[in-house]
Amino acid sequence: MQYIYQFAPMPGVASGPGVVERSGKFTAAFGRKALLITGASSLERSGSLARILKALEEAGLTVHHCRIDGEPSPAMIDAAVNDSRDKAPAVVLAVGGGSVLDAGKAVAAMLKETGSVLDFLEGVGAKTPSGQSLPVIAVPTTSGTGSEATKNAVISEVGRHGFKKSLRHDNYIPKLAILDPILCLSTPPSVTAACGMDALTQLIESYVSTRASVLTDALALDGLRHLIPALPEACDKGGADIDCRASVAYGAFLSGVTLANAGLGVVHGVAGPMGGIVDIPHGVACANLLPFAVKATVENLTASDTAESKRSIEKFARIAELFGASHNNAVDRCRHLTDSLYRWLEDLSIARLGRFGLTDDDVESIVESASNKCNPLPLTAEQMARMIRDRC
Repeated sequence: MQYIYQFAPMPGVASGPGVVERSGKFTAAFGRKALLITGASSLERSGSLARILKALEEAGLTVHHCRIDGEPSPAMIDAAVNDSRDKAPAVVLAVGGGSVLDAGKAVAAMLKETGSVLDFLEGVGAKTPSGQSLPVIAVPTTSGTGSEATKNAVISEVGRHGFKKSLRHDNYIPKLAILDPILCLSTPPSVTAACGMDALTQLIESYVSTRASVLTDALALDGLRHLIPALPEACDKGGADIDCRASVAYGAFLSGVTLANAGLGVVHGVAGPMGGIVDIPHGVACANLLPFAVKATVENLTASDTAESKRSIEKFARIAELFGASHNNAVDRCRHLTDSLYRWLEDLSIARLGRFGLTDDDVESIVESASNKCNPLPLTAEQMARMIRDRC
């Protein structure tokens, strides 16, 4: 079989317990003025903010601190850029969950542009990003989006005409990802579960993607091997096991690498527009949609009965084996996978979609805006509607 593919650049990686204590040294390598972007308060409550500020001070850095509360909106990004421009930072250090990392990448890029970030968002603005950006060091405190390894920043506007769109360029990949599992210890079980399910979804979707390659397959499988046994433990009573947290962080990082190179499927194609209509954590949306999406996709592949469809079924079956499936028949192993994913929704206490205000009236507009891009076979509009209603 012949392969023709490209592989996007990866950030440098510094990993291990306590490695964030070296963040000052890493940041100073890019200049003496740093823009620190964090979330509203969780980093401070955990005590990690004080340690990071101390490391930056000891490295002789001048630091301007900007906080992002919740998923970044265009207004938040524009305000952060306007507040930071006259400080002339040389580097952006983003420490937090996926929303903070996305905000860090967007602010770093927009400090090199003029106008609003709205002007540069895919499907929203008319301008093309120049690709210029301040260097970004990404430090995830949750393990989910893999934003520390991707070239896009997701910006949201929630409401009836809301959206989730990306600011995207190859040059927006962070220069360095700092993966310190200690930073994840204070993450509540509900957040750990939602973020972990986002990473799981990204690994599965990129593994079975129509754009997958031998490289992304190898990385996605390795991420799944680490994430699947570790995530339930990380969600159990706070998951204080450092090795367990490190495995989840590693899986999440690889999910960012593989999605950047293989793309994603129908779960993210539906979760995106859903997040524009209701204020729902992205990982919760993905978690709710994933079991039905796998079930419906396998059904479509089985009905197709082509060589390519059979290869995709075998991929789903291989994932099922990591969930303990031992059936001889590949389709039976896929059923085990679907059952396991539904069971995880209960075991990890994932809230249903309706709890976030999603109603049956929203389904049609979500489906109209949804995408099947890179799914092994597309789901019909009816199947996508059923996928949403399945967990309302």
